Amino acid sequence: MLSKNNLREIVHLQRKWIEDIDTGIPRTGLEDIKISSNFALIITGIRRSGKSTLLSQVLEKQRNFYFLNLEDPRLEGFELSDFTKIDTIFKEEYGQKGVYFFDEIQNIPKWENFIRFLIDRGEKVVLTGSNASLLSRELGTKLTGRHIDLSLLPFSYQEFLKLKKRKASLNSFDEYFQKGGFPGFLKSGNSETLNILLNDVLMRDIVIRFGIRNSQILRRLAAFMISNVGKKFSFNSIKTNFQIKSVQTVIDYISYFEDSYLIFSVPKFSYSYKKQLVAQKKFYSIDNGLSNINSISFSKDKGRMLENLVFLHLKRRFKEILYYSENYECDFIIKEREKVSSVFQVCYDLNEENKQREINGLLEAMEEFDLDEGMIISFDQEDSYEIKGKKIKVIPAWKWMSE
Repeated sequence: MLSKNNLREIVHLQRKWIEDIDTGIPRTGLEDIKISSNFALIITGIRRSGKSTLLSQVLEKQRNFYFLNLEDPRLEGFELSDFTKIDTIFKEEYGQKGVYFFDEIQNIPKWENFIRFLIDRGEKVVLTGSNASLLSRELGTKLTGRHIDLSLLPFSYQEFLKLKKRKASLNSFDEYFQKGGFPGFLKSGNSETLNILLNDVLMRDIVIRFGIRNSQILRRLAAFMISNVGKKFSFNSIKTNFQIKSVQTVIDYISYFEDSYLIFSVPKFSYSYKKQLVAQKKFYSIDNGLSNINSISFSKDKGRMLENLVFLHLKRRFKEILYYSENYECDFIIKEREKVSSVFQVCYDLNEENKQREINGLLEAMEEFDLDEGMIISFDQEDSYEIKGKKIKVIPAWKWMSE
């Protein structure tokens, strides 16, 4: 529990910080963000992906607002009851009506009780958080049907171009391909920022939060996961390779990585939900730059790097992404409204050795889902094929991502 005077001073200091923050380039989709009095807007994403900057961009449109960053170390000891004091301070200092903005709210136990109280009172509320499970668990109890979710990833290629003031081309894409999209790293060029970011995610979001004793194994496993994107492996093999005591511990660790937005899993398509659950998943990294800086092997496999970027681009556009594997494999299939709507294959360099395999994988998926068109994303090749009455378009990633 904190004193009202201390809380008031912190509110003033944080208000000045959020008003002075560089709002940067407008994030894609900013114009679509709507704040409603009936729903809490939840913005989630990995640390340093630009959530606070996005908040400042949203704040520019608000005449009256209240702001509190709950990861501020000066708020150590903040409890549920302190929200009432904060609310009083907001009203006294900034007027009786405003939009509530709470940054990193998952740090406060039972925060959802106060947010539900605000929503029931007809207030407008925006929340951010960097842990998916902590937010979703509480949202599922007190705020079912009363929230709208928005996931924020690091910069897309288009946002990268705006930041760098460059045009879409193979040269600009190659830089994005290597550096990724974390705003701080793109501005500073200091690779240590991505070392520190990975350490913060592991230590603050996982080790401390879940009381993990052996942080060295966790670090090694994280480096392995963000390096080996697009590969399938079993939890059992990871258990053996990393000498982890139980498969359940492996499952827990990987779920912590996913909850912290460090990695994403892509399940295998199956008409049977049970089979889909037990089939091996493919995993992808949050960012090429983060993987490059924190891994020795990642930059050596340009095919995997391209596949990771394609996944992230699809992730920004679609909710349900799976892979297809029967006689051949198709990297990504997109499911919308319970129906597969499009299929994608990724190939860095389409040549005589791999062309038939890549096309066969795409064709098999197209035939399975009765699709007339499919797409192969390459690094810098452009072509088209018509096979068995089906059209296959080969397009360079930089053109596809800049459309």
